[in-house]
Amino acid sequence: MVLRWGCPRLPTAEEMMSDLKVGLDTMWVVITAFLVFFMNAGFCMLETGFCRYKNAVNVLAKNLIVFALSTIAFWVIGFGLMFGDGTPFFGFNGWFLSGADNSPATADTYQGVFSALNWAGVPLAAKFFFQLVFAGTAATIVSGAVAERIKFVDFLIFSLLLVGISYPITGHWIWGGGWLADVGFWDFAGSTVVHSVGGWAALMGAAFLGPRMGRFIERDGAVAMPGHNMAIATLGCLILWLGWFGFNPGSTMAADPNAITHIILTTNTAAAFGGVAATITAWAYLGKPDLSMIINGILAGLVAVTAPCAFVSLPWAALIGAIGGIIVVFSVTFFDKLKIDDPVGAISVHLVNGIWGTLAVGLFAAGPDVYSWYTADLGPARGLFLGGGLGQVGSQLLGILSVGGFTVLFSTVVWLILKAAGGIRVSPEEEFAGLDVGEHGMEAYSGFLKEDVK
Repeated sequence: MVLRWGCPRLPTAEEMMSDLKVGLDTMWVVITAFLVFFMNAGFCMLETGFCRYKNAVNVLAKNLIVFALSTIAFWVIGFGLMFGDGTPFFGFNGWFLSGADNSPATADTYQGVFSALNWAGVPLAAKFFFQLVFAGTAATIVSGAVAERIKFVDFLIFSLLLVGISYPITGHWIWGGGWLADVGFWDFAGSTVVHSVGGWAALMGAAFLGPRMGRFIERDGAVAMPGHNMAIATLGCLILWLGWFGFNPGSTMAADPNAITHIILTTNTAAAFGGVAATITAWAYLGKPDLSMIINGILAGLVAVTAPCAFVSLPWAALIGAIGGIIVVFSVTFFDKLKIDDPVGAISVHLVNGIWGTLAVGLFAAGPDVYSWYTADLGPARGLFLGGGLGQVGSQLLGILSVGGFTVLFSTVVWLILKAAGGIRVSPEEEFAGLDVGEHGMEAYSGFLKEDVK
């Protein structure tokens, strides 16, 4: 817009403030997305350390390539299915990130194809990248549960389909303006959308693959197969803990100081109480303060608080994390009794505690207007233990069951097709020798002295 004599019009103070807000919000979103992206390094370290040295290259390769595959699948079809305008069950606009996205900062009336994200006043590219790193996390969860015996190519195919189809469809129901959002289901940062989806897919993969050779012996029960490097597993846990400070507060999609700092504290508090509770529980139940349980207790607290982090007070976050830390110890031993072999405890951390965290929204949500960012339109009803009744609990249970049912069905179909097409498990000889040599033709620690593989 120009004045009559041709000079450009100077922006008003209101326009300058609006541009500044968009800039700050965008910076916040992309920085937190970088933190979530770096969680891939955490998963690499954690899963590799929890597995045996003969499979280290394979675990690293899966965790590295999965984000590249996720980028392709989410760009081509996943983002459109999840956030494109369409039906209450899936979107059918925005393939290849095509189509406009007019946020409130750039348009008075919406004219784009991603109306579910119109509330966030940052560029479409920032929205896409932030959602992409979440999608990649869901696929990475599967990697650990199927480690040490899955064929590399079958994991790649499953990851493409999970991120391209299954994850975005259920994500559309909740974050894409779909039917679960309409019935009042809430999941702030992804206990169900990300973690439970990855956990359900991991559970089905571990079930169809079967346990590692020698893992379960009838007369002795479960046989321990310790990880080969607990130092890098611990480093992985710390990287993931750091990454969660992008995962949860970044989901504000805006640089709101009050909301961000509240979520940082609820996230950290749940992690701390989860780690301490798992330590005490493992010490009492297993006889020793098992480091692997401490690690998974911290992660359990983080997963559990992901859904309610913006909606609960600090004391409730502490309780949510503590219960998560207790649950994870018993969950790991429970799946061992079922002979579901999960080398890293991914199912217990992400599925079981994803369910717990989602349910916790219905139990402990503070209720609208308690926090400045939390109104009747932007958060769940008051939780059961704060006098809100069973309404929100029912909505959360509906979401848990529907997302779980769809993911189990989808994963079962894909795993069965892959199994019928050529098998999803490596040969016994290759599994015995290690997948590093058989699948990749190299060793992680070539030239180092090591014991013969037993």
